[in-house]
Amino acid sequence: MVNLILKFAAFCRASGLKVSTSEVLDCVRHLNLVNPLEEPQFKTALKTNFIKSRRNQPHFDRLYSLFFHQLNPEETGADQQTVQPDQRREILSVLRETTEHDPLSQAVMDFLDGEPIAFMELLQQIQTQERETSKVVKSNLAVLSGRLEVMLKLNQMRGRIMQLIEGQGGQADQQLKAYFQRRLETGHAMLTDEKKPQNDGLKKVKTNEPAGQGLGEKFFSSLTRKETEEMREIIGQLVRKLKDMVTRRWTKKTRGILDVKKTLRRAGRYQGVPIEVVYKKRPPRKGRIVTICDVSGSVWAASRFMLNMIYSLQDCFSQVNSFIFVSELAEITTIFKKYDVNEAIERVLTETGINYHALTDYGEMLTRFQKEYLPILNKKTTLIIVGDGRSNYFSPREHILAEMRSKCRRVIWLNPEPERFWSDGDSEMRTYMAYCHEVRPCQNLRQLAAFIEELIL
Repeated sequence: MVNLILKFAAFCRASGLKVSTSEVLDCVRHLNLVNPLEEPQFKTALKTNFIKSRRNQPHFDRLYSLFFHQLNPEETGADQQTVQPDQRREILSVLRETTEHDPLSQAVMDFLDGEPIAFMELLQQIQTQERETSKVVKSNLAVLSGRLEVMLKLNQMRGRIMQLIEGQGGQADQQLKAYFQRRLETGHAMLTDEKKPQNDGLKKVKTNEPAGQGLGEKFFSSLTRKETEEMREIIGQLVRKLKDMVTRRWTKKTRGILDVKKTLRRAGRYQGVPIEVVYKKRPPRKGRIVTICDVSGSVWAASRFMLNMIYSLQDCFSQVNSFIFVSELAEITTIFKKYDVNEAIERVLTETGINYHALTDYGEMLTRFQKEYLPILNKKTTLIIVGDGRSNYFSPREHILAEMRSKCRRVIWLNPEPERFWSDGDSEMRTYMAYCHEVRPCQNLRQLAAFIEELIL
């Protein structure tokens, strides 16, 4: 049993799941307290010791199923009577003679022989190399290049193994062929299976399609020039309303609870009548906001209104850092603090040095933010990303967003596109959703105002 646990721990480490020696020792001790022959108890003991985060549960379940069920080299039932270890090793020994200096072929043959750790390490290495390659090669097609070589090797092995078995005939050879077929299919499944973190806590705010014809319910992308001017006036009124709401909110909160001692002391001036009521003062605990807004042509109709609302957040929170991007990233915090809203937005469009005609690249934006601005995120920060998630087939580099999430209190994504389009074409929204706390469509003024009110209240 100890050797089995050690092999499974090595298998987990090879796939990127961190398992320490102390956790293995704890697991062995815990198995003495349960019945290892009862699989639910056995699996629960392993999961309790090997998993550190709920987001790793799907990864662990996948590894457990692979190791204890799909990758078990000792086949059961009819296969065990005909497929002996010597039979499969005889086939593999012939192949090993011609591939002694090929690590990829050796890892594949170890996998076919019932030793999957080298193959799992290979897949993990490919995933790591993809992240390093994506720093140089922007296209997300680079994600497929490392896997393609392994897939070709699996297909090559399939052909050579079938050639060695064919012609021998007999029921045993048919079972041997079926064994290798299953192992190769499992290898293909492991190669093509994408590990996505669990995100049960994701809040998806669904909004109904606009039913009326009011200006607040029209899509930003369908506004005429006259309606755009009217919308600016409405947004100005909404911004003033939000500021008033925030002022009343913090005025009420700073009052605190009744200070009995000071109230009684003041009452001595008025013959014991508590005319002056004194409250304990407490400073307002305002949050921090970081906003990153896509201002590319595909979402510009919505972005110009988003910038107005982002500007209004300056007076609602203690610290707001604002950024815009197309491919390059630029900070506009200083511009928003120095000028009024209309002039600030005009300067954003002319003084940031961004190439507004470039192709949108979310992966490049995340890389720039990671290199230059990551320290501004902390556990009091709410990160708001505004954009459609369409990255023109460039690498999404979602692991950077995962790192940003780990440093933030919340990650909220506002998408000006309807949800039914989030899986079409070059959209990476389904990828990014796994690393957000909340995603919501934000296509018109009504939806945008509802979000801002929820945020500040």
